[in-house]
Amino acid sequence: MILVDDAGGVLPAINHSPWNGLTLADVVMPFFLFMVGVSLGLTYKKLSCKAVATRKAILRALKLLIIGLFLQGGFLHGLNDLTYGVDLTQIRWMGILQRIAVGYLVGAMCEIWLKGDNQVTSGLSMLRKYQFQCVSLLDLFANCVRGAVVILVSFISFLVIWVVKCGVRGTTGPACNAVGMIDRTILGIHHLYRRPVYARTKTCSINSPDNGPLPPDAPSWCQAPFDPEGLLSSVMAVVTCLVGLHYGHIIVHFKEHKDRILHWMVPSTCFVVLGLVLDLSGMHVNKALYTFSYMCVTAGAAGIVFTGIYILVDVFGFRRPTLGFYWKQPGNNILRLIGIGR
Repeated sequence: MILVDDAGGVLPAINHSPWNGLTLADVVMPFFLFMVGVSLGLTYKKLSCKAVATRKAILRALKLLIIGLFLQGGFLHGLNDLTYGVDLTQIRWMGILQRIAVGYLVGAMCEIWLKGDNQVTSGLSMLRKYQFQCVSLLDLFANCVRGAVVILVSFISFLVIWVVKCGVRGTTGPACNAVGMIDRTILGIHHLYRRPVYARTKTCSINSPDNGPLPPDAPSWCQAPFDPEGLLSSVMAVVTCLVGLHYGHIIVHFKEHKDRILHWMVPSTCFVVLGLVLDLSGMHVNKALYTFSYMCVTAGAAGIVFTGIYILVDVFGFRRPTLGFYWKQPGNNILRLIGIGR
């Protein structure tokens, strides 16, 4: 992400997609959430006390949330404005670490409280053991995206009040989508990210896919705030975490290499194929909205990469290419790098 923030404008292939589509930068967040889920499956494979585990999970999520608010909420004003503090009327409530905190907390609660007691002897018995973990979130996301009616969008830019008339249902365009509407309604439009990715689309930038001046006929919504780590999109992000949790379950319940690889590769391939089919059918792969097709493609890709690394390192014992991941400094703590990158 440091590379994307600093060099994304020079190398469009590693920058975020302006709206629909997928680039290298767009897989970083879901891959991270996927590995959070895998780690949860290993962390909570044995529980001595559910109450203690719940308290620790909540405290860890709160720490991530607070750090995220500090790094992305508006406390750090940049090198050209060496001041501190934040205007609470415009603080950005959601962000990268906040989304990770939500995914971690929901995944941990599912693993602690929604896990069956039956023994796992096959793939089917494992599905029965964890059958309640994903259904409710998928249903919530689908109903919100397809059922919410976006009437209009209003915002202030350069002291001018702009209004975008919508009156549509189920759209995934930049102007009138349920993801942005719910964030504006619950969080407030002044608490959203003020540099949305769709400002780099051809409609909103003459230098697309990079940032640039507005075209003469640019619509007013090009200047509207939009949070790529908002509330509704975080629901599907949590599902990515739960997919990773399932892969962690496979490590716990299956000990043979061939069983693990089979139970990883089959759903990974199905996820990628399903996501591509949905994209071709009109439900586009979109990181900003965290669409179901985007979740499928990125979760499946994460599973395939994870399986490939497992085969390379654990099956063939070829560890040399992965030695760079075993950092002794800085303190084995990725949060330090995130803080430096911000």
